[in-house]
Amino acid sequence: MAKFAKPGGPQFSVDVYQNEYLPEGGREVNAIVTVTAKGGTAPAGPGASAAVVLMVDCSGSMDYPPTKMRNARDATAAAVDTLRDGVHFGIVDGTHVAREVYPGGGRLAVADPTTRAQAKQALRRLGAGGGTAIGTWLRLADRLLAGADVSIRHGILLTDGRNEHESAAELKDTLDACAGRFTCDARGVGTDWEVKEVTGIASALLGTADIVADPARLTEDFTRIMESTMGKEVADVALRVWTPVGTRIKFVKQVAPAVEELTDRRTEAGPRAGDYPTGSWGDESRDYHLCVEVPAAGLGQEMLAARVLLVVAQPDGSVQNLGAQGLVRAVWTDDMAASTSLNAQVAHYTGQAELAQVIREGLDLRKAGDMDGATAKLGRAVQLAGVSGNADTAKLLAKVVDVVDAPTGTVRLKAKVAEADEMTLETRSTKTVRVKK
Repeated sequence: MAKFAKPGGPQFSVDVYQNEYLPEGGREVNAIVTVTAKGGTAPAGPGASAAVVLMVDCSGSMDYPPTKMRNARDATAAAVDTLRDGVHFGIVDGTHVAREVYPGGGRLAVADPTTRAQAKQALRRLGAGGGTAIGTWLRLADRLLAGADVSIRHGILLTDGRNEHESAAELKDTLDACAGRFTCDARGVGTDWEVKEVTGIASALLGTADIVADPARLTEDFTRIMESTMGKEVADVALRVWTPVGTRIKFVKQVAPAVEELTDRRTEAGPRAGDYPTGSWGDESRDYHLCVEVPAAGLGQEMLAARVLLVVAQPDGSVQNLGAQGLVRAVWTDDMAASTSLNAQVAHYTGQAELAQVIREGLDLRKAGDMDGATAKLGRAVQLAGVSGNADTAKLLAKVVDVVDAPTGTVRLKAKVAEADEMTLETRSTKTVRVKK
């Protein structure tokens, strides 16, 4: 395990879990890389290096029922109250266009008792009316955040409907333009929004996504998001993976606390090295699954299959090596017991990734009317959730299927499923549990 302490921030460490032994002719090496940031204390006072923009859906549907808009205002006010003194912040009203609510003038305010009170006063004027073009909200947030001389840039986006006033291509272009510039947590309130849109926004911008089916719970959720944001201390951390000549990276994915594919997000970082973005960090730990294809070698030979480093982007465009690193090895052996043994971490997260996939596939098949296919996929999901101890996902599955026998994955689709239950399962399908110690 390698460690690095960032001055004034958390200490980073990297641990690698794998079975390094391969049979003769074996070429695939799997490892779980655990990255932990620990012991930091978030900065306080005027030197706080963070900026947050809250994007509130104010489209016409937010008036049905009228309490929804009131809940959104109250939740945003609670989030403003959670801001640390010195944090830069702004509020955006989102419809088919984006409008600055507070402070205005193309700038951000600096949190203190006066600006927090002013922001909450401005929120009282928010009303519902108009359409939905989420890309315009994100672009305004990007412009506002870019003007702040801070290291942590974060957005919080709330919507209750589908992105009907711009094309999917326009939203994708916006996400591509904003990726790497700020992180964003996205929330869908009620049940009239599109899960893949909200989760796609959070995925592209390295944030979290969730459903708040009951608008009355928005305040609790927004407060929790802001508390998490205030705990972030290091931005733009990337996994730098170096591999020797003749190797090929098959995939890199985050597997805890949620499954997130990173393979296609690689940016080249010198000879045989690439960076995979992980976003902002506070006091937390995450797991990543690295799969490398190595050249075939003879019995008794060994090689370094990959070296994983942590780097952080600097304001001038350079990167700082955080020093923490992990090594992935390959050793060829004729010991069948050694080469066929599954590392517990690798096996667990392989199952968790499959769990997320079969839930999504099962729900898609159900919507398409393929009930036999949906039953098979969701039955496999019940089986995987049980094996891995993912009790939260098992409970969500039980609202969509009747479980006949969990160990064999025998289930029956429920005749009637509440839309909120189905959307909650889909939205939270990527959430994982860690390996039992």
